[in-house]
Amino acid sequence: MPKRSKVYRRKAEGLGERKRLHELKDAIGKLKAQAHERESCDLHIRLGINPRKPEQNLRGNLVLPKGTGKTPTILVFAKGDKVAEARDAGADYAGLQDLIEKVQGGWLDFDVVLAVPDCMKEVSKVARILGPRGLMPSPKSGTLADAIGPLVKEFKAGKLEYRNDKTSIIHTTVGRMSFPVDDLAENVTHVMDVVMKAKPASVKGTFVKSVFVGSTQVPGLKLDVGQFTR
Repeated sequence: MPKRSKVYRRKAEGLGERKRLHELKDAIGKLKAQAHERESCDLHIRLGINPRKPEQNLRGNLVLPKGTGKTPTILVFAKGDKVAEARDAGADYAGLQDLIEKVQGGWLDFDVVLAVPDCMKEVSKVARILGPRGLMPSPKSGTLADAIGPLVKEFKAGKLEYRNDKTSIIHTTVGRMSFPVDDLAENVTHVMDVVMKAKPASVKGTFVKSVFVGSTQVPGLKLDVGQFTR
């Protein structure tokens, strides 16, 4: 077990009984009382899937109804008229060869990478850099499209990618702790609804095994999964 800081232990004590199942708004209220308003509110969903089976892995996109509380920095790989289209839609960076060279040089000052399909041959040069960071554009992640303008606007508005990791857990941010309890609860409920509807047909037994809501510096609280199926 890693040694926790005094601040972490104090906040954990302030949460009270953490092992019991919590109603969503009650859990968020407890977290808000301990967390700084600049911290993110995070959701962790453990699934009853086998991540070694490709057909059971979950990956998709969603837009939180109350937003994320953060405006992402977006890089778009495009050329010709698509560069202007991306910039007009709000992309922070748009281009091709010049941006590829910057990434190859170690530049990673962006949160989302989008691309136009006819640029992927060139973009593959930085796949080894972007791929491990989950930033490589692809159809599965919803970050590759010829209509690049609308896609930029969607991600600027708070569109998120969700996917399970190798331990069958989906980790995602659902806003900032400065958000009202009702807004965070609405975002969490939306994510749960999207995930449950995405259940693979081959998954048998319990699909959602556990759900925790927490923040950057505060331990997570376990939620009653049943409240999302009522």
